[in-house]
Amino acid sequence: MTEDVVNVSAPARLHLGFLDPGGRSGRRFGGIGLAVDAPSTCLSIRRAGHDRVEGADAERAEEHLAAMRRHLGLDQTYEMTIEETIPAHAGLGSGTQLALAVAAGVRALEGVPTDYAGDAARLGRGNRSGLGAAFFSQGGLAVDGGKGTQDRPPPIVSRFAFPKAWRVILVLDPSNVGLHGPDEIAAFDALPPFPERETAEICRLVLMQMLPGLAEKDIAAFGASIAIIQGMVSGHFAPAQGGVFTSPRVARACTFLADAGAQGIGQSSWGPTGFAFAESAQDAERLVEATRAEGAAQDLDIRIVAGRNQGASIERASRRELAGTG
Repeated sequence: MTEDVVNVSAPARLHLGFLDPGGRSGRRFGGIGLAVDAPSTCLSIRRAGHDRVEGADAERAEEHLAAMRRHLGLDQTYEMTIEETIPAHAGLGSGTQLALAVAAGVRALEGVPTDYAGDAARLGRGNRSGLGAAFFSQGGLAVDGGKGTQDRPPPIVSRFAFPKAWRVILVLDPSNVGLHGPDEIAAFDALPPFPERETAEICRLVLMQMLPGLAEKDIAAFGASIAIIQGMVSGHFAPAQGGVFTSPRVARACTFLADAGAQGIGQSSWGPTGFAFAESAQDAERLVEATRAEGAAQDLDIRIVAGRNQGASIERASRRELAGTG
C-alpha cells in the first residue's frame, strides 16, 4: 500500500519588543520579532486506524489536531510523532509554532490550502501578535501593526531578511520559566499604562534606526536601537517579572556579553531567554567563550544560532510498503 507522511519543522522566534503595549495609539501591542534557525519544533503525521500522538507536548498537540479535524470537517484519524519541541514558556514562541505545525501537517496531508493566520486565530494563538504566523510562513525579521478591532492576528507591516553573516546568542535558563497562561493575563491587567511618549520613541527608533540599520547591515545601529527599546519595554514589565530580566543568571550573562561588545542585549517576551547579536559566527564564538571563561554561563544553556529567512519546512513523502506477500 502507499502511506503518505508529512514532516513539519517550525522555527523558534525571538520577541524583540512592543511598539505600544498599552494601546493608547489606537492599536495595542505591535510586535517586533525575528525567526531563528534553532531550536525548532519538528513533527510527522500520517493517516492511521486510530488517533495516537506521541512526544513532548502531546496533549496540546492532540487538542490542536481535534480542533483542525472539526474545522476541516474530516473524519480521518491520525498518528503523530513530535520529535523535537521548542522549549515551552521560554519566550521562543513554542505554543504558536506547535499549533501551526499541527495545522499545516493536517492540511498538507489532506491536500487542503494553507491558512496560517486563520489557523493561529482558531487555535487560540496570535491574540496579541501576528509574528508567529508570519515566521511560520516566511521567517526573517518582522514588525506587526498591533491589535486593532478585527478578531484576527495583527497585520505584518514590515519584513526584512536577516543578514546571513550575523549571529544571535541565545541565553537560556532551563531552571526557569516565563509568565504564561492566567498569570500572564493577570500581569498585563495589573501593569500601569505604558507612557505615550515611550511609544512614540519606540516607533521612531524602529522606523528610523532599527530597520535602516538592518537594511544597511549596520549592526551597531540595529543593536543600539534594540537595546533602547528593550530598556523601555523591559522596565515597564519589570514589576510583573521580578526585574528587567526574569532570570538573575540570564541577566548576569547578558550584562557580561554587553560589556564584552555584544550588540542589542535583551530578553525575549517574558523570558527567561535572553539574547544578544554578533556581526559574525567568529565574533559570537569569542563572546560566548569569554562568558564561559568568566563563569557567567554557569547553569545556563548558551547557543549560537542564525536568523532564519524561510518559513517552516513542510514536506510530504510517499513510501511503498509490501503487505500480504508470501
